[in-house]
Amino acid sequence: MPPVEVMIGKKPGGAPPRPRASWHLRANAVVVAWLGLTVAAALAQPQLPAPRWLVVHLFLLGAVSTAILIWSEHFAAAILRAPAPDRRGSLIRLGTLNAATVAVLAGVSVGPWPVAAAGAVAVVAVVVWHAMVLAGMTRRALPGQLGHIIGWYLAAMGALAVGGTLGGLLAAHVGHGVLHERMHAAHAQLNLLGWVALTVLGTLFMLWPTLLRTRLSVLTRRCSRIALWLAVAGLVLTLSGLLLGLRWVAVAGLAVYLAAVGVALTPLAETVRRRRPHTGAAWTVGAGVAWFGVALVVDLVLVVMHGPDDLAPALEPLLPLMLAGFLPQVLLGSLMHLLPAVLGGGPIRFKENADLLARGWRYRLVSATLGVALLALPVPAFFDVAGWALVLAPVAAFVMLAVTAFARARHREGRSRATPLGVAVGCLLTAAAVAVAMSGGATTPQLQVAPGAARTVEVTLSGMRVRPAVIHAAPGTVLTLRVTNADAQRHDLRLSTGESTPMLRRGQTAVLRLAPLAAGVEGWCTVAGHRAAGMTMRIEPTSGVAGGPGGEGRAGPDGTGHDGTGHGTGHRQATGQPDGGQSGGRQGAASLDPAAPMSQGWQPYDAVLPPARSGREHQVEIRVKETDLEVAPGVRRRMWTFNGTVPGPVLRGKVGDTFVVTFVNDGLIGHGIDFHAGALAPDGPMRTIDPGERLTYRFRADRAGAWLYHCSTMPMSQHIAHGMYGAVIIDPPGLPRVDREFLFVQGELYLGQPGDAAQAAKIRDVRPDGWMFNGTAAGYDHAPVKARAGERVRAWVVAAGPTSGTAFHVVGVPFDTVYEEGAYLLRKGDPGGAQVLDLAPAQGGFAEWVFPESGHYPFVDHGMVRAEAGAHGIFSVGAR
Repeated sequence: MPPVEVMIGKKPGGAPPRPRASWHLRANAVVVAWLGLTVAAALAQPQLPAPRWLVVHLFLLGAVSTAILIWSEHFAAAILRAPAPDRRGSLIRLGTLNAATVAVLAGVSVGPWPVAAAGAVAVVAVVVWHAMVLAGMTRRALPGQLGHIIGWYLAAMGALAVGGTLGGLLAAHVGHGVLHERMHAAHAQLNLLGWVALTVLGTLFMLWPTLLRTRLSVLTRRCSRIALWLAVAGLVLTLSGLLLGLRWVAVAGLAVYLAAVGVALTPLAETVRRRRPHTGAAWTVGAGVAWFGVALVVDLVLVVMHGPDDLAPALEPLLPLMLAGFLPQVLLGSLMHLLPAVLGGGPIRFKENADLLARGWRYRLVSATLGVALLALPVPAFFDVAGWALVLAPVAAFVMLAVTAFARARHREGRSRATPLGVAVGCLLTAAAVAVAMSGGATTPQLQVAPGAARTVEVTLSGMRVRPAVIHAAPGTVLTLRVTNADAQRHDLRLSTGESTPMLRRGQTAVLRLAPLAAGVEGWCTVAGHRAAGMTMRIEPTSGVAGGPGGEGRAGPDGTGHDGTGHGTGHRQATGQPDGGQSGGRQGAASLDPAAPMSQGWQPYDAVLPPARSGREHQVEIRVKETDLEVAPGVRRRMWTFNGTVPGPVLRGKVGDTFVVTFVNDGLIGHGIDFHAGALAPDGPMRTIDPGERLTYRFRADRAGAWLYHCSTMPMSQHIAHGMYGAVIIDPPGLPRVDREFLFVQGELYLGQPGDAAQAAKIRDVRPDGWMFNGTAAGYDHAPVKARAGERVRAWVVAAGPTSGTAFHVVGVPFDTVYEEGAYLLRKGDPGGAQVLDLAPAQGGFAEWVFPESGHYPFVDHGMVRAEAGAHGIFSVGAR
């Protein structure tokens, strides 16, 4: 069997030939330009890697898709030993793909949506055309040893045709609610596992032995054919399951796909047994393939845990594995190996360029690997930012090395025409201009257009809210509202100017066209009680002008360019001010919106309660910290905390245990601490200490129960309302083990700055802006608590107040055990049951139950005003 390097046209012992070198030089400069722009877009944001949608599509649709178009054509010609396709057609396809990519990015980000939809159509058309070219080359070629690889390319292009079509439908707002989420999940799976992964797997049959400088495995052809059939079958099953809402069909499809990958990698593993990787390119590609295997397992687990209806947002853990681990490593490793051949210049130049592109490859690989690990693991937000920095640094380094290599090639050839470096810089500048426009559109806090312009605004009805709640437009603007009900119950929208929609069921849409804007317009849902519950909006004329004259635009459902799907054009930064003023220069809502999205990077307070530690004495340090926290979706405010969280750290032990607490005041004013679980005179340990001081608080827990601790400094109502509370759990003797234990500390939420007179008045008058479980209103709606059917669950609950208690209730499950204030009210095996754990302020206890089947079980404070204002969460219960 001949060496692989002969099969792809490389001369043994020398540099590869350069067929159509000038074309390849320019084309690969475009790939490098997209890589550079991806890095620039990530670094240009205050928190990496936001906005995620933009960075993902710059990389996948820009860099990766362009590379696939270029190299699949090159490899097909080499494999089939056929003449390369007409250069003019190749240039047209490449240019159209890049123009279509810019259209998709701009259309989704700043509108109008038809631009994005047209871009998606163009992407699909280019790929179908490219597939027809490769199919034609196959028909005209003689049978070859590696001809089976073309089948992988054609299957990948078929996957993009479907996935790109779904993307175009999403951009055109076809399908809402459940259908939208299913289409989004199918779009992501097809494009990643189909378009990208099938291309990579097919190419590896040829590229991997070349990287190792060894012969093909005798298993290659057979494994390739079997794996391709399995992969296509798996993708069809996955697509069907996701679109039809059949979870286990989708799971079966992914399992078949995983088997296909295992078969495809078998000959690659056989070559490794003969010759180990020994170059930077080989190690980098190998690392990418390893991350791909991890990503597939994670993907399968996510689909098992989440149904198709909520899979799209649940795929978040997959992004770093695929988009920071698998794809960049494979792409950079491949370019590290292939670009020296494209740059040409003879054997000496080939070696110089290869050495240049491989410079520091070990450090780059270690940096990328550490970065992906940090991004994939559940670590604090700081490490998440550090992870993206470690991932982006090697990409940026490679881009600089590649640009240097291109500059050398230009200088050597001395061209006066447009050079590859010039093409790269031009592409970067053009796309950068688009990125600036997109960034401006994404961060515009108010929807504003020039007088007389037309503007289409997407309005969503969901969660007893209208989004956007406020629309700002210049006088004379002609607004068209595209109103969609994304809620399970019926809603409508009536405007004070007389326009109204019919009553809309879930997923239905109606269009309202308004007269040129002259004065403020109010809107509301007419269903009884919905307007009073906050389901209102308003349109306000403004003298500010943003945007060009004429044309149609699009805003997301929160009025700030976010599309409400998790992959929109920006992210709403709501205010922590009591009057709904501005925070960070962005407009906030006048009241809390529990159904709005949480900010990127937000992490919920871990509700899982660890068991009591061994030992009878527990050493604890608690520090006062003033910390900015997200206390409701999109709403941040300064909180007074113990150890930086609300609630503070949980203390757990057994009856008779001693706790030695070192209390340190790192705040700006005096604070104290009071542990209800201890019995001692308050004069010394509960005294107020000044900033910079510390004290030791020692108490023995002689009684079992769920105890509150809080700041002891007056006025206590304000200190507790600002977040200075936590829980001490002392297990009752003989407490049986359960499958899962959770802790929920409920507290009141008052917006505004600590010490503000208006906020103090609200605390005094008991007028909370919302209620929170574990420091965030509705936080566990957005990050559901996990459990499994058939498991026994124990939920400890403490009511922190400062004034209101709680009636803790889980929808769909009666309690069979209730323990309140140190005594059992109901035990397992008793004939009765309970529906709430009813606690006054500062009281605590626990309830137990067993989830009968998989599904989503809301848990609420059954004081429904409190539930509707944030005291609400969800148990996501998987199958046994």
